[in-house]
Amino acid sequence: MSYLPNTLNAFWLWREVSSKLGVSNPAYKYWKDTQSLKLNNKYVFIEKNTLPQKYEYIEPILTDLSGHLPIKYASDKLHVNEHIFSYEKMKLHKEFEYKFVEDIKFVNIKKFFKEHGIKVDKNSIVQLGRMKDLEITAGCTFYNLKNDYGIVVY
Repeated sequence: MSYLPNTLNAFWLWREVSSKLGVSNPAYKYWKDTQSLKLNNKYVFIEKNTLPQKYEYIEPILTDLSGHLPIKYASDKLHVNEHIFSYEKMKLHKEFEYKFVEDIKFVNIKKFFKEHGIKVDKNSIVQLGRMKDLEITAGCTFYNLKNDYGIVVY
Protein backbone atom coordinates (compact mmCIF):
# COMPACT_ATOMS: atom_id res chain seq x y z
CA MET A 1 0.00 0.00 0.00
CA SER A 2 1.08 3.54 -0.52
CA TYR A 3 -0.04 6.93 0.75
CA LEU A 4 -2.65 9.04 -0.98
CA PRO A 5 -0.79 11.77 -2.89
CA ASN A 6 -1.44 15.46 -2.89
CA THR A 7 -4.19 16.42 -5.27
CA LEU A 8 -3.61 18.39 -8.43
CA ASN A 9 -4.24 21.84 -6.92
CA ALA A 10 -1.14 23.34 -8.53
CA PHE A 11 -1.24 21.58 -11.91
CA TRP A 12 -2.83 21.66 -15.35
CA LEU A 13 -3.45 18.54 -17.44
CA TRP A 14 -0.81 18.54 -20.19
CA ARG A 15 -3.17 16.96 -22.72
CA GLU A 16 -5.54 19.93 -22.31
CA VAL A 17 -2.69 22.48 -22.50
CA SER A 18 -1.23 20.95 -25.66
CA SER A 19 -4.65 20.62 -27.27
CA LYS A 20 -5.61 24.26 -26.66
CA LEU A 21 -2.20 25.57 -27.71
CA GLY A 22 -1.84 23.24 -30.68
CA VAL A 23 1.68 22.22 -29.68
CA SER A 24 3.26 18.78 -30.00
CA ASN A 25 3.06 16.24 -27.20
CA PRO A 26 6.65 16.45 -25.91
CA ALA A 27 6.89 20.26 -26.12
CA TYR A 28 6.82 20.71 -22.34
CA LYS A 29 10.10 18.80 -22.05
CA TYR A 30 11.86 21.68 -23.81
CA TRP A 31 10.40 24.44 -21.63
CA LYS A 32 13.23 24.87 -19.15
CA ASP A 33 11.28 26.65 -16.38
CA THR A 34 8.16 24.48 -16.63
CA GLN A 35 7.80 21.81 -13.98
CA SER A 36 5.94 18.59 -14.81
CA LEU A 37 4.44 15.70 -12.86
CA LYS A 38 3.76 12.23 -14.21
CA LEU A 39 1.23 9.89 -12.59
CA ASN A 40 1.02 6.16 -13.38
CA ASN A 41 3.40 6.71 -16.31
CA LYS A 42 0.27 7.82 -18.17
CA TYR A 43 -0.88 11.23 -17.03
CA VAL A 44 1.34 14.29 -17.43
CA PHE A 45 0.62 17.52 -15.59
CA ILE A 46 2.25 20.94 -15.85
CA GLU A 47 2.71 23.12 -12.78
CA LYS A 48 0.55 26.25 -12.79
CA ASN A 49 2.31 29.55 -13.42
CA THR A 50 5.33 27.88 -15.04
CA LEU A 51 4.23 28.00 -18.68
CA PRO A 52 6.52 30.01 -20.99
CA GLN A 53 5.52 33.66 -21.06
CA LYS A 54 4.16 33.49 -24.61
CA TYR A 55 1.66 30.77 -23.52
CA GLU A 56 0.52 32.25 -20.20
CA TYR A 57 -2.64 33.61 -21.82
CA ILE A 58 -4.08 30.07 -21.88
CA GLU A 59 -4.16 29.58 -18.09
CA PRO A 60 -7.52 31.30 -17.41
CA ILE A 61 -9.36 28.88 -19.72
CA LEU A 62 -7.75 25.66 -18.43
CA THR A 63 -9.71 23.31 -16.17
CA ASP A 64 -8.95 23.63 -12.45
CA LEU A 65 -8.24 20.17 -11.07
CA SER A 66 -8.03 21.17 -7.39
CA GLY A 67 -8.91 18.19 -5.23
CA HIS A 68 -9.14 15.83 -8.20
CA LEU A 69 -7.18 12.78 -9.32
CA PRO A 70 -7.56 10.61 -12.45
CA ILE A 71 -9.84 7.69 -11.54
CA LYS A 72 -7.28 5.02 -12.45
CA TYR A 73 -4.64 6.67 -10.25
CA ALA A 74 -7.10 7.29 -7.39
CA SER A 75 -8.26 3.67 -7.46
CA ASP A 76 -4.66 2.44 -7.32
CA LYS A 77 -3.87 4.68 -4.34
CA LEU A 78 -7.09 3.77 -2.49
CA HIS A 79 -6.56 0.07 -3.22
CA VAL A 80 -9.98 -0.33 -4.76
CA ASN A 81 -11.20 -1.46 -8.18
CA GLU A 82 -11.68 1.52 -10.51
CA HIS A 83 -15.23 0.31 -11.23
CA ILE A 84 -16.30 2.16 -8.09
CA PHE A 85 -15.63 5.43 -9.94
CA SER A 86 -16.62 4.23 -13.42
CA TYR A 87 -20.07 2.74 -13.13
CA GLU A 88 -23.17 4.40 -11.74
CA LYS A 89 -24.46 1.03 -10.51
CA MET A 90 -21.66 0.85 -7.94
CA LYS A 91 -22.93 1.72 -4.46
CA LEU A 92 -20.45 4.54 -3.75
CA HIS A 93 -20.38 6.04 -7.26
CA LYS A 94 -22.79 8.88 -6.44
CA GLU A 95 -20.82 9.82 -3.32
CA PHE A 96 -18.03 11.32 -5.45
CA GLU A 97 -17.83 14.41 -7.65
CA TYR A 98 -16.45 13.85 -11.15
CA LYS A 99 -14.94 16.02 -13.86
CA PHE A 100 -14.06 15.12 -17.46
CA VAL A 101 -11.08 16.80 -19.13
CA GLU A 102 -9.92 15.70 -22.59
CA ASP A 103 -11.67 12.30 -22.23
CA ILE A 104 -10.04 11.64 -18.86
CA LYS A 105 -12.35 11.16 -15.89
CA PHE A 106 -11.22 12.76 -12.62
CA VAL A 107 -12.65 12.16 -9.15
CA ASN A 108 -12.69 14.75 -6.37
CA ILE A 109 -11.10 12.83 -3.51
CA LYS A 110 -10.47 15.94 -1.41
CA LYS A 111 -14.17 16.91 -1.29
CA PHE A 112 -15.18 13.34 -0.44
CA PHE A 113 -12.71 13.21 2.45
CA LYS A 114 -13.84 16.61 3.79
CA GLU A 115 -17.53 15.68 3.62
CA HIS A 116 -16.93 12.47 5.57
CA GLY A 117 -14.51 14.01 8.09
CA ILE A 118 -11.63 11.81 6.96
CA LYS A 119 -8.23 13.10 7.97
CA VAL A 120 -5.27 11.91 5.90
CA ASP A 121 -1.74 12.96 6.81
CA LYS A 122 0.93 13.34 4.15
CA ASN A 123 2.55 9.97 4.82
CA SER A 124 -0.67 8.06 5.49
CA ILE A 125 -1.71 4.90 3.74
CA VAL A 126 -5.39 4.78 2.77
CA GLN A 127 -7.58 1.79 1.99
CA LEU A 128 -11.19 2.04 0.78
CA GLY A 129 -13.34 -1.06 0.54
CA ARG A 130 -16.11 -3.25 1.86
CA MET A 131 -16.02 -3.71 5.61
CA LYS A 132 -15.20 -7.41 5.31
CA ASP A 133 -12.16 -6.70 3.09
CA LEU A 134 -10.51 -3.97 5.21
CA GLU A 135 -7.50 -4.64 7.42
CA ILE A 136 -8.25 -2.87 10.69
CA THR A 137 -5.30 -2.76 13.08
CA ALA A 138 -4.58 -1.04 16.39
CA GLY A 139 -2.59 1.80 14.77
CA CYS A 140 -5.18 2.82 12.17
CA THR A 141 -8.21 5.09 12.03
CA PHE A 142 -11.41 3.56 10.70
CA TYR A 143 -14.21 5.57 9.02
CA ASN A 144 -17.56 3.90 8.44
CA LEU A 145 -19.21 4.86 5.15
CA LYS A 146 -22.67 3.91 3.95
CA ASN A 147 -23.55 0.80 1.99
CA ASP A 148 -21.20 -1.51 3.91
CA TYR A 149 -18.04 0.41 2.89
CA GLY A 150 -15.35 1.95 5.01
CA ILE A 151 -12.00 3.71 4.86
CA VAL A 152 -8.95 2.82 6.91
CA VAL A 153 -6.12 5.32 7.33
CA TYR A 154 -2.80 3.90 8.54
